Amino acid sequence: MDRREILNLELIALNIRRNILRLIRAGEAGHAGGALSSAEILTALYYNLMKVDPGNPGWTLRDRFVLSAGHKCLVLYATLAEKGFFDKSVLDTYGALDSRIPGHPNMHKLPGVETNTGALGHGLSIAGGMALGLRLDRSPAKVYVLMGDGELAEGSNWEAASAAAMHRLENLIVFVDRNKLQISGPTTEVMNYEPLDQRWRSFGWGVRIIDGHDFEAIIGRVNEAPFEKGKPSVIIADTVKSKGLSFAEGRVDYHYWKAKPEELKQAELDLDNIEKQLTAKTENIGQ
Repeated sequence: MDRREILNLELIALNIRRNILRLIRAGEAGHAGGALSSAEILTALYYNLMKVDPGNPGWTLRDRFVLSAGHKCLVLYATLAEKGFFDKSVLDTYGALDSRIPGHPNMHKLPGVETNTGALGHGLSIAGGMALGLRLDRSPAKVYVLMGDGELAEGSNWEAASAAAMHRLENLIVFVDRNKLQISGPTTEVMNYEPLDQRWRSFGWGVRIIDGHDFEAIIGRVNEAPFEKGKPSVIIADTVKSKGLSFAEGRVDYHYWKAKPEELKQAELDLDNIEKQLTAKTENIGQ
């Protein structure tokens, strides 16, 4: 990828973060930390890697995305709106009664949502079933999953991981958003699964570790999948919780953010500063 392509993706990720902020402003609260840490992953998937059609969400040959950590729904809503699956005005209904964008994704309310998620530990099982079904249909489509590192404490994840390996689901690619924090504190103190790469390998998966905010790394590794013949692939993405907000980065108390007016103002300034930096980089390329 050339620098201009990367900068374009960085600008899209910035817009997605702005959409997340818009959602927080509408609902006055939300699970912002994990949504902000995974913005680059969803940007890369929806704007470079996945075959999707916002005008035809049910397209048979589409790639599937499963947000296993359903509480990160703000990043999914923000991305789908940016991609054009629905009008951005819907974002302003977050937190309202009967909104199409509830606190966890609902496939019956919103185009682009492949399955309902919310209870942690279910997404990988559902995605494995999707991947197996697509293979039986001889479909070229792939299934992508975003999990949280705190979510891995749910035992059903490891049953699903074993099943995916047994069925040799090469069309299944999982991202673990390893931002190292969950609502109760550091993941290693709540339920330690490190060394995470060795654990996934022991379950029969091909594994890569990347910087989860680096577009070249994200896209490059996905394009290498499957990492090992006959195995599903997992990408452990090291990220920063609440990435982009100076006052919230790496802080557990912003896992779920009840936004104060002064914080929203600072968040907007932070994103404006990122935009200025990206604009300057773009101008330098053009010179």
